[in-house]
Amino acid sequence: MPQELGFFISLAVALIVAYLVAFWVALLIWTLRDIRSRSRNIVTAFFAVLLVLVFNIPGLILYLLLRPRETIAEQYERTLEEESLLSELEEQGACPKCKARVEDDFLLCPNCRTRLKKICAGCGRSLHLRWSVCPYCAREASPPVAAELTGRLG
Repeated sequence: MPQELGFFISLAVALIVAYLVAFWVALLIWTLRDIRSRSRNIVTAFFAVLLVLVFNIPGLILYLLLRPRETIAEQYERTLEEESLLSELEEQGACPKCKARVEDDFLLCPNCRTRLKKICAGCGRSLHLRWSVCPYCAREASPPVAAELTGRLG
């Protein structure tokens, strides 16, 4: 009986040690994958894994406190969103030449007289310069004539 009890105790200790080693290796792998998604710096990844390797759970807690907040993918998405918002602001509210504030329905910039829109020959509505057809009357948009433009404005 005492010999069987010793076997079960040594088996339980071996299983617990194997579990702890597997848990420790899993922590190292998770830390490596996490820091690689947050930084491209190899030195940073090395020190993050070393922190968890040496200090185990307290090292993981320190890593979680010190790691970058955003992943590289989140940083990229945020940058794209910021650039998109900036381009929308630039496109909608400013003259492309002098950057003066213009209203959405202006045909010319009142500051530098840069043409912002053209007039449809069919219905007389203002069209964006890049449009090749009028969305209101479906007529092909022709380049505006200077006399036509001044006649409409005056």
